[in-house]
Amino acid sequence: MFDIIDKYGYKNYDYLEEVLSYALDKLNVENPYFSLVLTDDEEVHYLNKTYRNIDRTTDVLSFALNDNGSFPGPVNVLGDIYISIPKMKEQAIEYGHSEKRELSFLAVHGLLHLLGYDHTLGPEEEKEMFDLQKEILNEKGIIN
Repeated sequence: MFDIIDKYGYKNYDYLEEVLSYALDKLNVENPYFSLVLTDDEEVHYLNKTYRNIDRTTDVLSFALNDNGSFPGPVNVLGDIYISIPKMKEQAIEYGHSEKRELSFLAVHGLLHLLGYDHTLGPEEEKEMFDLQKEILNEKGIIN
């Protein structure tokens, strides 16, 4: 279970529920709960500066409640994901693929961070996380 909160007014994200549900099933995550917030550069910049001491916007931020990806109790509360819609749109153009593909990538990327994956730990971890993201998107037919 998760909520998608569209603070930006993007509205074109109906496919995300299926993509994220597929990822959760593939990874055998039981009783998950998290929120995905679609927002603007200003909010993501504020969160990045306030909580990570990085004074710039970014594409996606994940705030995990438990770094190992599980929260004891009847509901597995994972945390929150924030995606900058302007940054997502910019990157879709930059990388030459659809907004659907970029938004799906960022959502899965954020979810994997909530589940304890961390590409910043080294090349092996980065490869594992990025291979898994690509596999999930490919299996859902989100190629470009």
